[in-house]
Amino acid sequence: MDMTGERRIPAPREEVWAALNDPEVLKAAIPGCESLEKTSETEMKAMAAVKIGPISARFTGKVQLSDIDPPNGYTIGGEGQGGVAGFAKGGAKVRLDPDGAGTLLRYEVNAQVGGKIAQLGARLIDATAKSMADQFFNRFTAHLTPAEAAPSGEMREAEAPLGAPREVMGLPMAAWIGGVIFLAILLLLFGSLL
Repeated sequence: MDMTGERRIPAPREEVWAALNDPEVLKAAIPGCESLEKTSETEMKAMAAVKIGPISARFTGKVQLSDIDPPNGYTIGGEGQGGVAGFAKGGAKVRLDPDGAGTLLRYEVNAQVGGKIAQLGARLIDATAKSMADQFFNRFTAHLTPAEAAPSGEMREAEAPLGAPREVMGLPMAAWIGGVIFLAILLLLFGSLL
């Protein structure tokens, strides 16, 4: 599966980069995310409870980061295991570009799935991936959008308070960025529709 996209975020690039490195923001923005844990300077592991079609599973994933260029972008590779439900592996390139007063976040994802989830069909997997991407970006964007600037009636789910401090909690920024992208990839592929 290949997926590309972009999202305009109404915040400066440095602020978007910082939010991508905040574990509380990421955990709140990624549906089903249960944990993010640093295993080394360039690796993380994460756990997420996900559902796609009739298959539910708890996926554990590992992420490796490369080509880290703060605050411009990075490349991430990883894999996730969901027991008998199957697996996912792949990578993503993420780029943050200034866009006036905001930031344009561009991504390219390449992923493969196997096991029971692969038997569900490409259309269901692709539709779930798009839905999960939209949920993540709506929640993430809402965190960076002042309440008075958000249009009324839009993104009610995304406006839930995240209560996230802007600290990295002693972990390298690259580890948090990689973790969120990997979880996004997992959730895009296997996430439940809320």
